[in-house]
Amino acid sequence: MALSMHKDSSNNKQMDSSKYVRYTPEQVEALERVYSECPKPSSLRRQQLIRECPILSNIEPKQIKVWFQNRRCREKQRKEASRLQTVNRKLSAMNKLLMEENDRLQKQVSQLVYENGYMRQQLQTGSATTTDNNSCESVVMSGQHQQQQNPTPQHPLRDANSPAGLLAIAEETLAEFLSKATGTAVDWVQMIGMKPGPDSIGIVAVSRNCSGVAARACGLVSLEPTKVAEILKDRPSWFRDCRCLDVLSVIPTGNGGTIELIYMQTFAPTTLAAARDFWTLRYTTSLEDGSLVICERSLTSSTGGPTGPPTSSFVRAEMLPSGFLIRPCEGGGSIIHIVDHVDLDVWSVPEVLRPLYESSKILAQKMTIAALRHIRQIAQETSGEIQYGGGRQPAVLRTFSQRLCRGFNDAVNGFADDGWSLMGSDGVEDVTIMINSSPGKFLGSQYNTSMFPSFGGGVLCAKASMLLQNVPPALLVRFLREHRSEWADYGVDTYSAACLKASPYAVPCARPGGFPSSQVILPLAHTVEHEEFLEVVRLEGHAFTPEDVALARDMYLLQLCSGIDENAVGACAQLVFAPIDESFADDAPLLPSGFRVIPLDPKTVTLTCQSSADGAGATRTLDLASALEVGPGSNRLAGDGDPSNYNLRSVLTIAFQFTFENHLRDNVAAMARQYVRSVVGSVQRVAMAIAPSRLSSNMEPKALPGSPEALTLARWICRSYRIHTGEELLRVDSQAGDALLKQLWHHSDAIMCCSLKTNASPVFTFANQAGLDMLETTLVALQDIMLDKILDEAGRKILCSEFSKIMQQGFAYLPAGICVSSMGRPVSYEQAIAWKVLNDNDANHCLTFMFVNWSFV
Repeated sequence: MALSMHKDSSNNKQMDSSKYVRYTPEQVEALERVYSECPKPSSLRRQQLIRECPILSNIEPKQIKVWFQNRRCREKQRKEASRLQTVNRKLSAMNKLLMEENDRLQKQVSQLVYENGYMRQQLQTGSATTTDNNSCESVVMSGQHQQQQNPTPQHPLRDANSPAGLLAIAEETLAEFLSKATGTAVDWVQMIGMKPGPDSIGIVAVSRNCSGVAARACGLVSLEPTKVAEILKDRPSWFRDCRCLDVLSVIPTGNGGTIELIYMQTFAPTTLAAARDFWTLRYTTSLEDGSLVICERSLTSSTGGPTGPPTSSFVRAEMLPSGFLIRPCEGGGSIIHIVDHVDLDVWSVPEVLRPLYESSKILAQKMTIAALRHIRQIAQETSGEIQYGGGRQPAVLRTFSQRLCRGFNDAVNGFADDGWSLMGSDGVEDVTIMINSSPGKFLGSQYNTSMFPSFGGGVLCAKASMLLQNVPPALLVRFLREHRSEWADYGVDTYSAACLKASPYAVPCARPGGFPSSQVILPLAHTVEHEEFLEVVRLEGHAFTPEDVALARDMYLLQLCSGIDENAVGACAQLVFAPIDESFADDAPLLPSGFRVIPLDPKTVTLTCQSSADGAGATRTLDLASALEVGPGSNRLAGDGDPSNYNLRSVLTIAFQFTFENHLRDNVAAMARQYVRSVVGSVQRVAMAIAPSRLSSNMEPKALPGSPEALTLARWICRSYRIHTGEELLRVDSQAGDALLKQLWHHSDAIMCCSLKTNASPVFTFANQAGLDMLETTLVALQDIMLDKILDEAGRKILCSEFSKIMQQGFAYLPAGICVSSMGRPVSYEQAIAWKVLNDNDANHCLTFMFVNWSFV
């Protein structure tokens, strides 16, 4: 027994020694070196470590394994503790902001209660009616005038052009800005969807009942105040509508601040109104609590001060006291208060466009929130929280986005001082053609000398703006991005890509209806909140005739998509792209084209389309809201009630740019004008083209009658089948259209329609539920699938041999065969029937296939 106890004691000592090992500093250093290279070494690597490091020879491999486990655990705990500390700092800062906001609201409530009591007292007093009314109006209006109109005090005796006079204006601007940023000088209303939280962008509010439009935001970023100030003062880096910002004079002040006289030009968002410019005084100073302030206001005849540069093609807008309050935050970082308050001279624009210029929500999205997002993006890039693939630096990717936006804005505006001039029209004013034969004026920005022929040429831009009804901007742009084949022409894309080559070929290559292509979207980068993303689009060309082989090649586009979040109130949705070559260098030349859709306030006047393929003055209303139910959040519209009550209006601006050689200028202009008209027509036909997308497998049949185009197509399919074959496709007891559509939709055989084009491969336009299951796709993605892609070699040969019979006889029976789903899975079928679908005028509408008794192999 004693021997046994001795052995147990010895075993316990060995177990203790395996559990508790005291490492020397040298051993820890050696292990840390390995850990930095490989935090989780394999068993072989740990044994190799023991052999290579003699100082670890007295430690068992199992003990080393435990050390690495503990080390990984400590690292994880450290990161989690750091994350929690960061979240705690954010919550503390956000709590401070909310408390300040609560204090402001309490002051506002108190003031309103006081004014309300005063008014009650005046109304209850029957004596001196005129005097009382005047005094009541004086008190109430003086409060509003002081809080919301914010007039500039008149100082006729001071010399506003002297440094002392400018400092007086600057100090007044500072006081008025602070009263808006932290006080009650403007009646702020929190913007919908902008809820505070540790991961939110901040607290965003818009003005109500004030002169001009105003927006305010406050948030927390992990950058020091001086760095934040540096970023915010560089307005062109984050304000996409800023064309140029020139600091014409810098005057230091005695308190350590600076006064700057600034001239800024901005782009117009559409082709329908003139651009705006600003002549302002900007004041940068520090407060006693260590906060930095950058405030700014326009210099006008009422404020005094130097007169700004004269303008010809711009409308002078006014910036009311605005700016940035940047407060240091405990534990690092900054709390930022942003106020933007402008008067854009709304009366100088057409009435239908005025909502763009009097919407505080649009101002908030374009300026206030954009500034906060930009700072937050840089903060996360600086801290290493964002990692981009492809070896591109974040600053390079941001530059690409800025160049795409600027190039598109240049095309939409077409300023004369950039070399743009108007080209004569063909008698119909729906599409504007501008040319720029001075490419040297663009050098150093988004263009490049290699894009222009040495023997003479330039850039041509075809553009149009149209007013749409019931088209959610985010939904429309998302569809344009995901279904390029619905509106784009491969021949035109080919010509656009030719500008990157040393010897671009002639215009006949850009024939409409050229051979088709499919697109592959390759993500490149996105912003923190995914409101904007940069991507490369590969267009895969397919040739169907020998003469097309040389031209059917893959092409690449650099594409920027933004504003496709349907919940973002007042956000502009945009899709901009430019051809690039395979090398995709950091300084690659860009010639952007694209679409911009800006929402209008639904309470404004009725809008019609002024730019259509049918000619000037044609009235169009697009109802894409009910048809474009794609992507995240698409079920929101259905939940909002009857789609017929949806009253959103928006402005769509289209601009396409092409290079040209001088001797082919007129040809390129004709091609561009025709192409833009075609794109406009495609956008207007999108509703009908994708109306069957309401037929989702998740929807009950009761929703089907809501799509009249689908009912009509179902009737045409069944009628044409009966005419050609003499048999009934469906056994329908009721002649009602919805019953016909329901049976077609739930038919056990795969029924699908494809386009009838002689110069392009047929693409699918509709399929019933069985057809979607067979192709493993959805109704929206169906339109990117071409017929020749699903048929095998034998099937294509049989279809080619039977095609003339189908066109003459109206139908043909095809033997059993194999086809391929969109996911690449083989599908067998016992028989296929193909027939022509005739419309009510007995004209060819499409080709329908029915695959009988199909199954996956």
